[in-house]
Parts: sequence; structure tokens; C-alpha cells
Amino acid sequence: MAEAIAEARAGMAAGQSPFGAVVVRDGAVVARGHNHVLAWTDATAHAEVVCIREACRAVGGISLAGCVMYSTCEPCPMCASAIHWARLDGVVWGASIEDARRAGFNELSLAATDVYRIGGSAVRAKAGVERAACAGLFDEFVRGGGRVY
Repeated sequence: MAEAIAEARAGMAAGQSPFGAVVVRDGAVVARGHNHVLAWTDATAHAEVVCIREACRAVGGISLAGCVMYSTCEPCPMCASAIHWARLDGVVWGASIEDARRAGFNELSLAATDVYRIGGSAVRAKAGVERAACAGLFDEFVRGGGRVY
């Protein structure tokens, strides 16, 4: 999770939102990504999606089976679905969707675990890892003058 937090901070330093993710296989980071929504004028350029794109390039294919994603925040429904479609074994996150909403982000209130349960996905999900540190990224973002789009 420390790597995902560092990636979120790199994104904030670049003027982006406080979200970061890494994909790990066999204990090694395969790819990392942070939010690029504003920089790329792309509403789909969430940290998780950016990270999946980079991981697929790194492994040379669209299947990330055998990999786990660590994300600073609970994936939104779009990102949760992308994690499923990329065949990641699991996703681990820190801050919750509610933490992001409290910070002013326009999050949908559909939990990632519900996306996986309703959709019949095999993705394993683990919530709340380093939650205080991950939720603290929102405070850093606001204190640093970051704006919610």
C-alpha cells in the first residue's frame, strides 16, 4: 500500500486528484498509476484504469491473472469492472468510497464488493488496509489547494 500512497502523492504533485494504484505479481510491482483525469482530459483516466493499462503493456497481454492491485481508495464501479475484466486475482484498498465523498468527490455509492457480488466476479476484495493513511491523502489534497472537479 505504501507504493500506492506514493503514487497518489506523485499525482497530487502533478496537479491531479489524490488517488494511486499499483499492480503486484509475486511481490514485485508490475505497474503503477495515478489519476490523470485532468491532465489527459479523460474522465476514465482513474488511477486504477491507468495502472491496468500500464500493467497490460508490461505483461504484453490483457490478462493480469496472478496479479493483485493495491489502491488508495475503494474502486468506483467503472474501476471495479475494469479490475474484473483484466482478470486481476484481487484488489486491496485503503480509503472508502464514503471517505472520497466526504472530501467532495462525485463518487457513486455502489460498493466495489457489491459490483463483484452482483456481477458474479471471482475478484477477491480486501478493504481498509492503511485506511487512515489513505484517507489522509484527501486532507493533504485539500490543504495543498487541490480542487475537486
